[in-house]
Order: sequence, then structure tokens, then C-alpha cells
Amino acid sequence: MSDTHLPKRAKALPPELLDLVPRADVVIHAGDWVDAATLDLLEARSRRLVAVYGNNDGPELRSRLPEVAYAELGGLRLGVVHETGAAQGRERRCAERFPDLDVLVFGHSHIPWDSTAADRLRLLNPGSPTDRRRRPHCTYMTATATEGRLTDVRLHTLPRRT
Repeated sequence: MSDTHLPKRAKALPPELLDLVPRADVVIHAGDWVDAATLDLLEARSRRLVAVYGNNDGPELRSRLPEVAYAELGGLRLGVVHETGAAQGRERRCAERFPDLDVLVFGHSHIPWDSTAADRLRLLNPGSPTDRRRRPHCTYMTATATEGRLTDVRLHTLPRRT
């Protein structure tokens, strides 16, 4: 997930997403939390959390989270960062900046993204579960990492809040 912007864009994480957190082996958050309470919640409920701060995160979150996070998951070298710049040229820039990664999860735009750069680097943006911006739905992603492969990458759409 990324760009939760709580409590500005929503009062809480969607129940569907929050229910998945304790069942996941790893939860990834690509920044723009806005409040530390959401970080506390995900740290308490996750088996493992890989997370970064975003451009809207203040001093408390920046003191607790890195700008870029790295992890080895299922034989894959994964990185997480909030911003990657404009969509045009993203694959080239990310492949150059992260030459040793297999997967890069990023946020910022609130727009889901799934592409491959330089025939090796999978770029994933899960969108936002709380702020759909110009998209029809709020979103998050799930995936399976095993034996050096990323499979079952799935973009989930959430029902509109009433």
C-alpha cells in the first residue's frame, strides 16, 4: 500500500485491507502516511513491515522510517521508495538508480503502475487505499515472492466509501 494520508483523506484504513495485514508475511508501505498512528498500527499488526516516509510525512515519521528501504523476499531483492519522478522516463531512471533490485515498490502518484524496466526491474505502485484522486477506485496490491520470482501480482479495488 501507499499514500494512506490518514486522517486527512480517510478516518481509517479500509477494513478489507486492515483484515489482510496480520495474514500477510510482509506488509509494504511506500510512504505518505501523514500520521504516526497508522505506522504504529501496522507495526503492531504486521509480521514484518517494510516501509518508507513520503513527501507529506513530518519529522516524527522521518525519524522512524528511511527514504529508501531494502529487503530480500522469497529470493527477490526488493526496494521501496516514495517518489520516482514523472511517468515518462520512469523505467530508465529507476533501472539506473536501482541496478541491483528485482522489484521496486513506489507511491506518490496514487495511480497504480505495473511495468518492467530494462527487462529485469519490476516497478509496482499500489495506488492509494484511501485517496483515489483521478482514478475510479481506491486500490492496493498483493503479490507472492518465492524462489526468486514475483507471481500473483494483483491490483485490488476497494468499494467507494459512503
